[in-house]
Amino acid sequence: MKNSRSAAVGVRVTLPRALSKLGFCSRKQAEQLVAGGQVKVNGRVDKSLNSWVDITRDKISVDDVRVAAASKVYLVLNKPRGLVTTRDDPEGRPTVFSCLEAFDVPHLSPVGRLDKASEGLLLFTNDTVFAQRLLDPERHVAKTYHVQVRGSVDSEFLEQMAAGVQHDGEFLRASAVKLLRQGDKNAWIEVELQEGKNRQIRRMLEALGFECLRLVRVRMGDIELGQLAKGKSRPLTEDELTRLREQAGL
Repeated sequence: MKNSRSAAVGVRVTLPRALSKLGFCSRKQAEQLVAGGQVKVNGRVDKSLNSWVDITRDKISVDDVRVAAASKVYLVLNKPRGLVTTRDDPEGRPTVFSCLEAFDVPHLSPVGRLDKASEGLLLFTNDTVFAQRLLDPERHVAKTYHVQVRGSVDSEFLEQMAAGVQHDGEFLRASAVKLLRQGDKNAWIEVELQEGKNRQIRRMLEALGFECLRLVRVRMGDIELGQLAKGKSRPLTEDELTRLREQAGL
């Protein structure tokens, strides 16, 4: 009986948030539409940014056109080096969205980021709840990277990466790290993170006196980059999406 009452509650959010969750527009654009009197809830104009609505029950329209939930899209991209992870860059640099022109999906956003110099697996979706759950550190959805560093590494280095280091007053650690191969001038290591701090691996290497030559994300949760060509994207399979949703607690 308790479950039945919970299901009847629906999904209550503020009106601008409702337009965003339904995939109609961004939160900022929604606030402008609401304030401008273009939004109706159950046939009545509502200009309050603080109004609460139930997106499963209330009828929301913009300029008298009913707003329905957008189809959910889930993509994986092999991000090339040199692209910034944003839709519009004020400096005019090329962005990851240049690789997604075949997918004309409103409000498609990356799940997390890879910096300009990094490459590899990057997820995209218009499902904001799914994205937030995947990035929630309490969910422990691991991200795995193959990293090339200049110089030789030893067991002490690997132990320090796993134990954690201080960088600019912030404690940073890898949940797992191992040596993949060692050369005369550089080495490849595998690093697993369960947190998403800004430029975390690069900062850890810097704190230990190592230069990062390449950084490639190869896995997120159970989803692997595999043989996807650089700059190419594909939809997640149903099996991949199911596994990711389970890991995100959905």
